[in-house]
Amino acid sequence: MPLSDLLSECFAVELDECWERERTATPVRAFAVRLHATGCSLRETETILAALGVNRSYQAIFQWVHRIADSGCDPPSAQPTRVAVDETAVKLNGELSWLYAAIDLDTKLILGVDVFARRGTEPAATFLRELNEKHDLSDAVFLVDGYGYLTALARIGLSGRLDYVDRNQIEKWFQTLAMRIDRFHQSWVGSRPSVRRWLAVFVQYYNFHRPHQSLNKRTPAEVLN
Repeated sequence: MPLSDLLSECFAVELDECWERERTATPVRAFAVRLHATGCSLRETETILAALGVNRSYQAIFQWVHRIADSGCDPPSAQPTRVAVDETAVKLNGELSWLYAAIDLDTKLILGVDVFARRGTEPAATFLRELNEKHDLSDAVFLVDGYGYLTALARIGLSGRLDYVDRNQIEKWFQTLAMRIDRFHQSWVGSRPSVRRWLAVFVQYYNFHRPHQSLNKRTPAEVLN
């Protein structure tokens, strides 16, 4: 059975639009992108595909990864009631940047991720404003660990409270992200937009393809639907 037929049951065909005029079947490319998102390097992904009879260069796989990111990998619109938000330090070209993320505590859906040159109330407010444009946050309570977030939330009319217990899910996600980054990088090398594209692919994998034990082995997107 051809690899494309074997994989066709596992990946949605809506990816076809962003991969028009490609000579490799969409399910194969989606499989390669998913391998990369789960922790395989580009060259390891190339080797796995070759073992399955698909000979494509790691440069081609790199292009597939970025075309997925550029095609729009925003999470589905959600109406969460409890949202944990936090930031963590990452190195970009050897210098510190700050990665902000928010997660729906009930569905485990990553609602948004972004990278900023600094931390503080201003970037927090910018990040929260972007979340408010993508999701219905009218009933959401944000669980935060600092008063700067409360100030940022008040600026845009959102509700929040300090919490150091229930918000541990965002810490677990940061640990998952750190393990993925440390798989090959001590520091990202590239532009901030390229890091955002990498994050878009990882978030898509986490939301749509990675089952969670706490969700009865469903993905966050499946729980949301």
